[in-house]
Amino acid sequence: MTKVPFLLLAIFIFSSQKIDAQTDPSDNLYTTIPAKDSLLFSVGFNTCNIKQYENLLSENLKFYHDKDGISDKAKFLNDLTNGLCKNPKIRQVKRVLIKKSTEISPLYKNGALYGAVQNGAHLFYESPGSKPGFAKFTNVWELENGDWKLTTSLSFDHQTATEQQTENLFSDDTAIESWLRENNIKTLGLGIIEGGKLKQVKVFGEIKNGISAPYNTIFNVASLTKPITAMVALKLVSLGKWNLDEPVYKYWTDPDISNDPRTKKLTTRLILSHQTGFPNWRWQTENKKLKFEFEPGTKYQYSGEGFEYLRKALENKFKKSLEQLAAELIFQPLKMSNTDYIWNKSTAESRFAIGYDKDGKPYEIVKNKTSNAADDLHTTIEDYGNFLVDILNGGSLTENVYLEMLKKQVETKENKYFGLGFEIYDLGKGNFAISHGGSDFGVQCIIFLLPKTKQGILIFTNSDVGYKVYDKFLIQYLGENGKKLIEIETK
Repeated sequence: MTKVPFLLLAIFIFSSQKIDAQTDPSDNLYTTIPAKDSLLFSVGFNTCNIKQYENLLSENLKFYHDKDGISDKAKFLNDLTNGLCKNPKIRQVKRVLIKKSTEISPLYKNGALYGAVQNGAHLFYESPGSKPGFAKFTNVWELENGDWKLTTSLSFDHQTATEQQTENLFSDDTAIESWLRENNIKTLGLGIIEGGKLKQVKVFGEIKNGISAPYNTIFNVASLTKPITAMVALKLVSLGKWNLDEPVYKYWTDPDISNDPRTKKLTTRLILSHQTGFPNWRWQTENKKLKFEFEPGTKYQYSGEGFEYLRKALENKFKKSLEQLAAELIFQPLKMSNTDYIWNKSTAESRFAIGYDKDGKPYEIVKNKTSNAADDLHTTIEDYGNFLVDILNGGSLTENVYLEMLKKQVETKENKYFGLGFEIYDLGKGNFAISHGGSDFGVQCIIFLLPKTKQGILIFTNSDVGYKVYDKFLIQYLGENGKKLIEIETK
């Protein structure tokens, strides 16, 4: 890719506008001009539709660029055709408007409207996930034979985008939808908790080609299953029906390790804080059997096997499936009618967000017929958001059990720990966040809660590359605490 044509096109990324006080609403400029700009961006630039540009540019076009000088219409179209659009099928460059930066003002001569000035700014990406660049623009549109044509364009102040500039992108729903398309993320669910209440639930993208994802889209949330399982156990502890530190071998011992004396050291506390000594999954070992990789309780190692071990112990003691226990203790009391460990006849497949790889190819749907304590829960933003709100408000746990859940049970890295079922981030000055993520084929999800301020955020995606939105939303909605979380995670 040559530098000159890339920069020449930095101007063309306009969409809907903030209305300038000088604009007379009767002029309809703030609908007419954005519509023309949308043709340049959505139809022209994004698809390399050269004919679209020809139709919208005045024959007298003058394009001024702060790094590449002046172009007329012929030179501009030639640079576009033989530069970025030479191989449109493999072209990666995208432009995204910073929507709130845009202003429109009318131009009059002898009381008659003849043109409009548009000022704004945009971000541009050389490839999906790349660090964006930033530039400002000024456009002059004029009426020529009753049609609006772009007659003068200025593109200037090119620089690497700052955090504040990129943050602005994620305050606008239209820009989010555009960003998702550009990064090949099919569906995004977003939940915002403020003051201990679920204040916002938004779902973006499509559930299927051409069909918008509904408010109650069902997501597979992978390891976000674990906090549900943890709360089942902790609620039973609070009810006096289960003991946090009682060895679980009394209720279950896995045949693979039945002769290992270390089984008698396993407790619910060690399981929920990932100190069992188990691998994540037994199929990852050489002989595909469960084994201890270190002495239980001596260090941290993330393990789905530990949660499955706990499931079997609970089911053996209470003679109920984990699905039944969760329904009684969590799903029914919190009215989580769209949440299940298993795939059954009531599952609304038409609302299920199928997972996709980084290239946008779908994965096969996992339809669990038995509960997995660590993986493959399916739920909605609203259901899981209400679950998290319940946790922020005490989770119907006794005070002692609630404090144990939030206690730093084991350190995993600097300023990061595991409590009981949740990760804990030390934000300094007594402030902290609890969190958990979910990652699998076609699943990237994460949640954060700030117990002291009663804030929280849920981010669900059905894509291998869904993690790309995390940082932007954390900063947008959690501010300085969001930046601290990112800093801890990236150290």
